[in-house]
Amino acid sequence: MNSMTQPWDEEVDLLVFGAGAGGMTAALVAHHEGLKVLICEKTDAVGGITSTSGGTTWVPGTSDSVRAGVPDKTDDARRFLASVVGDRGGDDAREAFLASGPQAIEEIQRISEVKFVAAAAHPDYVSGPGAAFGGRALAPVAFDGRLLGDDFARVRPPRPEFMGLGGMMVARTDLDALLEPFASKKNFTRTLSVVGRYVADRLRHKRGTNLVMGNALAARLFYSLRKQNVEVRFETPLLELVVEHGMVTGAVVGQKGGSKTRIGARRGVVLATGGITRNPALRKQLFPAAAQPLSLSPQTHTGDGIERALDLDARLDDGCESPGLWMPCSILRREGKPDSVWPHILLDRAKPGLIAVNARGERFVNESDSYHDFVMGMLRDNGQGTSVPAHLIVDAAFLRDYGLGLVMKKRSQARIASFVKAGYLIKGDTLAELATKLEVDASGLERTVAAYNRDAARGEDPQFKRGASAMNRFNGDASQKPNPCVRPIGAGPYYAVTVWPADLACSAGLSGNADGQVLDNHGDAIPGLFACGNDLASIFRGTYPGPGTTLGPALVFGWRVAKFAARAVPVADPEFVVGLRDIPVRVRV
Repeated sequence: MNSMTQPWDEEVDLLVFGAGAGGMTAALVAHHEGLKVLICEKTDAVGGITSTSGGTTWVPGTSDSVRAGVPDKTDDARRFLASVVGDRGGDDAREAFLASGPQAIEEIQRISEVKFVAAAAHPDYVSGPGAAFGGRALAPVAFDGRLLGDDFARVRPPRPEFMGLGGMMVARTDLDALLEPFASKKNFTRTLSVVGRYVADRLRHKRGTNLVMGNALAARLFYSLRKQNVEVRFETPLLELVVEHGMVTGAVVGQKGGSKTRIGARRGVVLATGGITRNPALRKQLFPAAAQPLSLSPQTHTGDGIERALDLDARLDDGCESPGLWMPCSILRREGKPDSVWPHILLDRAKPGLIAVNARGERFVNESDSYHDFVMGMLRDNGQGTSVPAHLIVDAAFLRDYGLGLVMKKRSQARIASFVKAGYLIKGDTLAELATKLEVDASGLERTVAAYNRDAARGEDPQFKRGASAMNRFNGDASQKPNPCVRPIGAGPYYAVTVWPADLACSAGLSGNADGQVLDNHGDAIPGLFACGNDLASIFRGTYPGPGTTLGPALVFGWRVAKFAARAVPVADPEFVVGLRDIPVRVRV
């Protein structure tokens, strides 16, 4: 903390720290409202964890859902969240999100190059009253990175595991064609088109320029900022927040060469620095021990914004149900190279014929549930920790039909053998042999498979109700009858990969009100200090209701922060003023 006694080196209206989805959205909207905005980004690239994400953005009730033919109602989402979140708190912020989400998404698309398409089929992750099968999950439209020119290099690339041929992004809709290019003329034609574009890209760029998923969203936000001449200043970390008369009025930032710059912020400072996931002290304080070793977030997400806010007596929210939002990940160790970490999102866990077991050789969770709920099952385990790590077990037919982790479906025996040799894929001719190699109780595994197979022969899973939810069935295999998520495990050989919990984002963060104002330990707003994205505690209180429930609030609260800072919410639109308490407003004319 620094109390203002010196003149500013420069001044802006709104000073934003972090060029992820939340920070770039706040900057775009504030600029549209007529504010002078500066984004300070700690690294040399935009995007943060948005760039490596699936990019799905969960916002109920949008006009995009109507255009997609699956109109969604905010009231349904309100009932749904009431059933999912229950009495965990945060009601005002969630109501603000629901009330302003449709307008925020509509305006962001109108004033920028950000474009979404609502998924007609992408179910909420949890069943309950008001759950939706489609319409709430918004997918960013693919983006041509060549439009950025030299600035394309400023977009953080996705995880290398999610790129083919050393740098080619692949849309989910193209994955089957690329995995089986000779299965049909259509597949072959599509493969030629995708690979041909990539080969041409590599003549000028370090990776492919056909951007999809979270990389497309980050690039579209950055492209919009560039088109509107909003400055993004790279390699400019936050060092101190400046306070004057009890109000945050600016910040001290670092510069190349070790110099410092004092920047005044007439309307406030926005913290969007990526959350606490790589902050050693806060991670140790908040995260369960079993989930501390592995993270999917960038190494640079060290909680800079949160630490500086805590210096001002800001309140740290532990995330309630869970401090992190999780994915189960397998790890390929490579000598002399970085580990390859594969998040098991939807390609294998939901498919029929896979079970997950713990050290006792027992199932502990519905394997087809969301990645977050799967890991919550790993961490729960009656506090005994014997489900960390867990093991995904399949037969040879499953490996051929669906693949397992980094082993894509229909791989050759030589390719499978290479993963076995590397120690990533564990093989056993019998269940007892597999159990021994996994250091799992062999008799427990044999009993588990026998019980599972007995019920699976009828397409049933009475133990965990696998295939009972819309989301389970959607991610299963529709050709498997009567249950797309259940079939018996056949004869050996058997295969397994070991999975560990990894955070993809944090639920814990700074406490904030409905407008993203950071609260102190007395529950009062700290004047001039805002947070959004992962710096702001999740409005879902450690639950994970549906696809994109980190990016949805990031964009909506980035919008709300900018509107509050600009004092530009029209009084004539009371439908979108829910939760905006005692704000002086002006009407734009």
